[in-house]
Amino acid sequence: MSLSATRNALRAQLRPQFARTFASTPSAHAQSLKDRMAELIPKEIENVKAVRAAHGNKSFGEMTVDQAYGGMRGIKGLIWEGSVLDADEGIRFRGKTIPECQKELPAAPGGTEPLPESLFWLLLTGEVPTQEQVKGLSQEWAARAEIPKFVEELIDRCPNTLHPMSQFSLAVTALNHDSAFAKAYADGVHKREYWKTTFDDSMDLIAKLPNIAGRIFRNVYGDGKMPKIDQNKDYSANLATMLGFGENAEFVELMRLYLTIHSDHEGGNVSAHTGHLVGSALSDPFLSFAASLNGLAGPLHGLANQEVLRWLQKMRAQIGEGASDEKVAEYVWSTLKSGQVVPGYGHAVLRKTDPRYTAQREFALKHLPEDPFFKLVGQIYKIVPDILLEAGKAKNPWPNVDAHSGVLLTYYGLHQQDYYTVLFGVSRALGVVSQLIWDRALGMPLERPKSYSTAHIKKMFEGK
Repeated sequence: MSLSATRNALRAQLRPQFARTFASTPSAHAQSLKDRMAELIPKEIENVKAVRAAHGNKSFGEMTVDQAYGGMRGIKGLIWEGSVLDADEGIRFRGKTIPECQKELPAAPGGTEPLPESLFWLLLTGEVPTQEQVKGLSQEWAARAEIPKFVEELIDRCPNTLHPMSQFSLAVTALNHDSAFAKAYADGVHKREYWKTTFDDSMDLIAKLPNIAGRIFRNVYGDGKMPKIDQNKDYSANLATMLGFGENAEFVELMRLYLTIHSDHEGGNVSAHTGHLVGSALSDPFLSFAASLNGLAGPLHGLANQEVLRWLQKMRAQIGEGASDEKVAEYVWSTLKSGQVVPGYGHAVLRKTDPRYTAQREFALKHLPEDPFFKLVGQIYKIVPDILLEAGKAKNPWPNVDAHSGVLLTYYGLHQQDYYTVLFGVSRALGVVSQLIWDRALGMPLERPKSYSTAHIKKMFEGK
C-alpha cells in the first residue's frame, strides 16, 4: 500500500474516534468555526460588493516618488480585514483594542490572559466566541496536531547549526504535501469553494505548529525527545509543554498573551504582506505561510526582540546592574553616536507607546516586578524617548513590542535568543491565515502593483 493510501486509511479509522471525543464534551453543542464562516461569507460578499459600488472610484490619496523609493511606506493599497493599525491609537483586532481583547475574550480556566483560540475566532468572524466555542477550537487543533512522519524526519535531519527559522520554514513548506486546497484545485473545484479547503489547510497548519516548533527546539537545544500533545489542554499550554515549560503556569499565561498580541498587525508588515502576496497566486496556505516566515526571519522584522535583549545585556555588562539614570543615558548616547539605533524604539506607523509593549509591561509588573532586567527596561522607558527627541532620531521615540518580549522570555528560562522568532512565527500564523481564508472567500485577485524605472520617473516629471 502506498504512503498516501496508508495515511488515508489511518485517517478514516481515527475520524470516528475524534467524533466520539468531541461528542462527549460540552463544546460539541457549540457551532463550529467553519460553520459560522459559511454563514458569514455570503453576507460579507454582498457587503464588499456594496462598498465597491459606493466607493470603488474614490481615491485613497496620492503617492509620492519618495514613497516609491522608500519601500512603499504609507501607500494605501491593501485590504486587510483582521486588524487596523492606527498611528495614535495602536492596533485594533476587528475594532477591539488589546485591553478590550484582554477583558472580553475568553481565557483559560484560572487564567487571565485571552486564549489565542479566542483571538483567531475574532479575527475570522469579528465576533467574541463563547467559552464552549473556544474549547471546541482547542480540541480540534489538538486533534489535528500530529505532523507527518516524513516531516519529523526532515526536521530531525537538519543540523543543529541550521537557524531555527530556516528549519521552521522548511517544515511548513513540506506540509504542502497533504494540502487539501492544492488537491481540490487540481480536481477543478469551483472558485466559490476555495475558502473551504483553505480553511481546512489553515486549521491543520496552526494545529501542527507547536509540534514543529517544539521538535526544532528540542533538537537544537535539547535531547530531541518529544512529549505528546494533550487533547485536554489549550493551544498555548501544549506549546509550552513542547518547549519544556508546561509545568510553569506563569509561562503558559505568558504564551497566551504573547501569541495573542503578536498574531496580527494589519497587512503592510513584511510577514503579513508576503503571505497575502504569495497566497494571491493561489499558493496553498502552507506555501504562503512559509513565505511569511522567510520574511519574518529578517533582522528588520522578526529578529528585533533578540537585538534588544543583546543590547540590554551589553549595557548591563558595561555599566553594571542598578546603574544610575545618568549612566544609562550616557550608554544610550554612546549607542547613537556610534551610528547605531536604539533597538526596540520607534515604529513605521505608530506614534505612541506600542499597546503590545504596555500589555507586556503590565504582565511583568504582576509577575516579575523585582527582576533586574525588567527594572532596566522600565528605566530605559523613562530615559530613551527624551534622548531620541533631542537627537532628532525618530518621529516616534516610544517603545515597540520588541522592547519587552525578550526580557520576559529570558526571565522564565528561555534563553535561546535565536529561537525567539519561531515563537513570533507561531503567533503570526493566526493573522496570516485568517486573512488568506477571507481572500479566498471574497475572490481577491492576483496582486500585481505597477512599477517604474528611475529613468521613467525622470522622464515623467521633466519640465514640471
